Amino acid sequence: MNKVLMAVDEKAGSKSVLSVYKTMAQEPENVILVNVQRLEDKSLMNDARNEPKLMESMRGTKYKEELDRKSENITSFYKRELENGGSARVKVLVREGIPSEEILKVAHDEKVDLIIMGRNGNTGLRRFFAGCVTKK
Repeated sequence: MNKVLMAVDEKAGSKSVLSVYKTMAQEPENVILVNVQRLEDKSLMNDARNEPKLMESMRGTKYKEELDRKSENITSFYKRELENGGSARVKVLVREGIPSEEILKVAHDEKVDLIIMGRNGNTGLRRFFAGCVTKK
């Protein structure tokens, strides 16, 4: 196996990607860490197709700077964990937009062999309102 994509975020379920990775029979040559920035507290009334435009309009704002800091903290944690475990080639990518779409775009562009994602554990109404990237 050549390339593995690990989709990571700040949620506790995301840390399961490290456990899955450590139990792989064969370690890949390359690991691509992907974190997708998304507007928080997004209204259900807000059309998801407009989100990229909103993110673009937020460039240079304190809110966007906070999203960038958050992504940096998340990706550096996972990169450090992988490198401490002996993984030599770790590439970090931060994307903006709808997580399921961005993860699939990166997987296609990078020609990955496997995608590893955590699960947030939401069920029922919470899952209905919050969504589930893994299911998508």
